[in-house]
Amino acid sequence: MFVTGLLLAADSSPHLGVPRQLLAYHGDTLLGATLDVARTCGFDQLIVTLGSAADQIRDRVDLDGVRVVDSPHADTGSSSTVPALDAVDRRTDGIVVMLGDQPGVTSATVWSLVAEVAGPATPIGVCRYDDGHGHPCWFGRELFGQLRQLRSDDDLWDLIEGGRYPLTQVDAIGNIPARAGTWDDYRRLVSGHTPALGAFTPGAFEDAPIDDAHPVPLPTRPRRRRRTAS
Repeated sequence: MFVTGLLLAADSSPHLGVPRQLLAYHGDTLLGATLDVARTCGFDQLIVTLGSAADQIRDRVDLDGVRVVDSPHADTGSSSTVPALDAVDRRTDGIVVMLGDQPGVTSATVWSLVAEVAGPATPIGVCRYDDGHGHPCWFGRELFGQLRQLRSDDDLWDLIEGGRYPLTQVDAIGNIPARAGTWDDYRRLVSGHTPALGAFTPGAFEDAPIDDAHPVPLPTRPRRRRRTAS
């Protein structure tokens, strides 16, 4: 069985104001750590999609052995899965879709997913965590035509949950691995627990100092907002 790993990392991180792929994570970048996990999965081919931060990522993340697909229109919500399909090896039986800001996914989870969908072959496979369905997900070659019609990467869930195709649910240990959607999410991801933090405030970290040990400015205490006259 020939399996392609597809790591989606083209989103523009509008809630963060900086490329989430380059956030510091345990001595590496968030994308670098997730790529390390993907490399241990033994994929026959590994593809990563990059968006508007592609140049910065190429400068700071080790992409050796990875097929990079540029998806500049992902910033407007367009699917980065669609252009990635053009890079998929013709021998591929299916793709395992992972997310570029989710380093908590384990290779064991990926192996379990592939093993369950391999025989008899299943068009769609999804991981079933304690708190719901999540990545990684499997899509067999027979669904590539449907994948090419996606408007956004989130529409993958329409295929998974639509009930039109046979679905294999594979049990995964624990809750859905954390992502870095907001600064609060990022802090929880790095710390590994849920601290008592205030709500995310856009622009709160605009003046955060740059730490040379980290790829991007890291959040410190949010600056106070100026009061405006009523």
